[in-house]
Amino acid sequence: MATTDLLQFDRPGLASWFAAHGEKPFRARQVFRWLHQRGATDFAAMTDLAKPLRAWLEAEASMAALSVLTTQRSRDGTVKWLFDVGNGDAVEAVFIPERSRNTLCVSSQAGCAMACRFCSTGAQGFSRNLTTAEILAQLRHAEFFMRAELGLAAGERAISNVVMMGMGEPLQNYGALVPALRVMLDDDGYGLSRRRVTVSTSGVVPMIDRLAADCPVALAVSLHAPHDVLRDDLVPLNRKYPLEELLAACERYLAHAPRDFITFEYCMLDGINDQPAHARALVDMVHGRIPCKFNLIPFNPFPGSGLRSSTSERVAAFASVLLEAGIVTTVRKTRGDDIDAACGQLAGDVRDRTSRARRATGVGTIPIQLVSPSGDAAFPAQTP
Repeated sequence: MATTDLLQFDRPGLASWFAAHGEKPFRARQVFRWLHQRGATDFAAMTDLAKPLRAWLEAEASMAALSVLTTQRSRDGTVKWLFDVGNGDAVEAVFIPERSRNTLCVSSQAGCAMACRFCSTGAQGFSRNLTTAEILAQLRHAEFFMRAELGLAAGERAISNVVMMGMGEPLQNYGALVPALRVMLDDDGYGLSRRRVTVSTSGVVPMIDRLAADCPVALAVSLHAPHDVLRDDLVPLNRKYPLEELLAACERYLAHAPRDFITFEYCMLDGINDQPAHARALVDMVHGRIPCKFNLIPFNPFPGSGLRSSTSERVAAFASVLLEAGIVTTVRKTRGDDIDAACGQLAGDVRDRTSRARRATGVGTIPIQLVSPSGDAAFPAQTP
């Protein structure tokens, strides 16, 4: 008999599930804490529950962990896990330790439909959306693995920041994403602040507006070009949601965002988008309109891309144009590249998930999964 995976629920959803089975809703808070604060692996460990309830949960429910195919450690302390999500699909999560924070990069899809030219994950194509349980299982595994690894005391958190920047376009898996975000933010879950949870998108404009209304967290936008002609080539989704629509959505989002700026990610590609003229065009595009920060990302080469990373001198010159215009600009330090854990490299050697013929039809073939603002009833699926 199939059991219900409790990792699929945010706390209100878990309370509703208990109530539907004749149990007191307060049980949800107890179980929720065991799942996400204590990392319980079986219901017998939930000692503040009555034995009959524990036995019933053992029969009716589960808290399924993802099978870990590999765990790799980089020279710089980065840790990458490859998780089996069934049917030959695998996804990755990356733990990135830094002096002031420990960040986990989480995947939202097996593969990606966006087909951005500079991303090896996108070159694999798309297989399927992950469930809420599969998104949270990555965080749960990494949190308790790193607590043990770092020798933290009970209650000390290993992960201070979560970025939805792993495999996939998070806003194309909206229905699973939002409950997962709510668990991350819940004080009875992982207790992260909205400023410390970031959703990265290539520009799914309608869902940026939905996120602002339903669960506003920090927003990062994969920009990569200062005008539509170039961005159409680098980020095919731009053909559906061009820059002006994307920038307008960013302006609207700022009214709800926990930070007073949008982060624009910009992959530096040699001879393609890295000239001073490109930087000046970016300044003209955002100056006085959108409070923002630019994160310049060195391109991580992969076979068949036909692209090269900009030289450090070119990156520095590009950054200086932005900085002189008063725009906060950082150059992302490449982390975990010796284990293929850097930006755009995730699961690059797993498999090609979507046939080239199917990908050639464009990005509009993958449905967005929607939820209501309350997280309950689903709206009809749409396509970007």
